[in-house]
Amino acid sequence: MPTDQALKLAQEADLDLVEIAPQGKPPVCKLMDYGKFKYENAQKAREARRNQTNVIIKEMKLRPKIDAHDYETKKGHVVRFLRAGDKVKITIMFRGREQHRPELGFRLLQKLAEDVTELGFVESAPKQDGRNMIMVLGPHKKKADAKVEMKAEKESRAAERAAHEAEERAERDAAHAAGPVAQKKERGRSENLDPEIEA
Repeated sequence: MPTDQALKLAQEADLDLVEIAPQGKPPVCKLMDYGKFKYENAQKAREARRNQTNVIIKEMKLRPKIDAHDYETKKGHVVRFLRAGDKVKITIMFRGREQHRPELGFRLLQKLAEDVTELGFVESAPKQDGRNMIMVLGPHKKKADAKVEMKAEKESRAAERAAHEAEERAERDAAHAAGPVAQKKERGRSENLDPEIEA
């Protein structure tokens, strides 16, 4: 069909003439509402972006001779990251003579992996990388599932807190209504002034 006829057809139907395959012989065109087409494509792209998961790798650095309390604190952070559905890269930094004792770092990483087995798994085994030893832990849950679970947990805590506050308020109101109201003591003029000054 000649271009003029196609353009005339498009104008009569109040549509756009869109070239789909310009390399074809003859070139292929289509009658469509181009604005609507672009809008629908943008909506599909936005939906695809919303559904994709962003894998974030959090990092935790340790030393081979870490104190027990410090270890517990760092482990708490790792647990929090795994609960949120993020991967965790654990780095053990060796300094000076510690570099000749890599088994200390290896044991520490194994202990940490055992402590968080219910939340994550060892994605990449411990390996020496210069002065550092690195291990990556992956979460058992996907990021989206973890987000939904954390949101539900937060909402249940908020509902629990609101119920507790309402209960306390009801108790306070009941106690206030039942008990006698304390009368304010009348204060005389002399009590407000310096005792050396005469009224």
